[in-house]
Formats: sequence, structure tokens, C-alpha cells
Amino acid sequence: MDGRLAALTHITCAPSMCDMNVTLSIDNRIVAAARRIATTRGTSLNQLIRDYLEELTRVNDVETALDQLDAMWAENVYRSSSPWTREQLLAVP
Repeated sequence: MDGRLAALTHITCAPSMCDMNVTLSIDNRIVAAARRIATTRGTSLNQLIRDYLEELTRVNDVETALDQLDAMWAENVYRSSSPWTREQLLAVP
């Protein structure tokens, strides 16, 4: 590893959130800039990375849900067998 790379080792989170430590090799300039951003946001670099990964996976979940909805629309699975009454639509389960 050359002198420009910083090793972020053992990025951990609470046991209830995850059970894996991760080691990353990131250019020192990127780490310094990310730390400044984290400080500005009142958080840590570790939390910034966790938040990013969580958002990244959430986007994947949304894309999967949209794909499923598209498939339902294509198959007309969304149609009911009979029209709904106003009372049925406004009923609270």
C-alpha cells in the first residue's frame, strides 16, 4: 500500500445492527475530505459510511419493489373481482 492510502480498520456498529467488521483502504485525501463532511454534519466517519451503505441498499429495495409493481401491472394482478363501494374504500382495518 502506498503512502497515499489510509486504512480504515474494523468499522463496527452495535451488535443489534450488524455483526461484521470491515477493513477499507481509501486514499488519504478522500478520508480527510469525508472526515470534514462528517464533522460538518455532526457525525463520525464510520456513521457516514454506515448511512451511505444503508441508503444504497434501501435504493435497491425500492427498485425491487418498483419492479414487482411493474410486473403486477403488466399481469393485471391489481384488479379486484368486483367494484368496491365507498364504504369499503373508507373502512379502517
